[in-house]
Amino acid sequence: MSTPTRWAGVPLTDRRAERRGLLVDAAYALFGDGGEAALSVRSVCRAAGLNSRYFYESFADTDELLGAVYDKVSAELAKTVDAAMASAADALRARTRAGMAAVLDFGSADPRRGRVLFTDARSNPVLIARRAATQDLLLAAVLAEVQPGADPVVARVGAAMYTGAMAELAQQWLAGALGTDLDAVVDAALGLVLGRD
Repeated sequence: MSTPTRWAGVPLTDRRAERRGLLVDAAYALFGDGGEAALSVRSVCRAAGLNSRYFYESFADTDELLGAVYDKVSAELAKTVDAAMASAADALRARTRAGMAAVLDFGSADPRRGRVLFTDARSNPVLIARRAATQDLLLAAVLAEVQPGADPVVARVGAAMYTGAMAELAQQWLAGALGTDLDAVVDAALGLVLGRD
């Protein structure tokens, strides 16, 4: 008598999605803990409990897999920031503060997130490209907060400076260069961006 397989009765599209998810989660853990050197088809398959046939069902190579890891973590960050800003008071200052705090807290709550989104995204070619696309989305989100009638050049320059500064702020926060008081760091950053109350 044969033993039922793990995915017996599960539709093909659902099986593939589950296996893809297992591979992405395994790659996230491996890359987050050990960097690029820890990521190989063999190590990811071992960690996911799958054979390499299933790897190639979803990904051409580890670069494509790492891109999927970045996309997943970036989407989680966007959801977290959106929720924080939505729950803040409607004023620009409150929304900006909530967004800043959410970005910094998200990265430090699990250092692997910070490695994927900020630290290694400065040196790994796959992550550099993904980070550039994310910066463009963040720029658009910041511009959406601009008051009607604002000078478009000033607004775009300000948005560009803000998005670049937030990436560097997150980097410095994750490196421990700014201390451990999240509220103090966010208050200082907010004062520089929007001025003191």
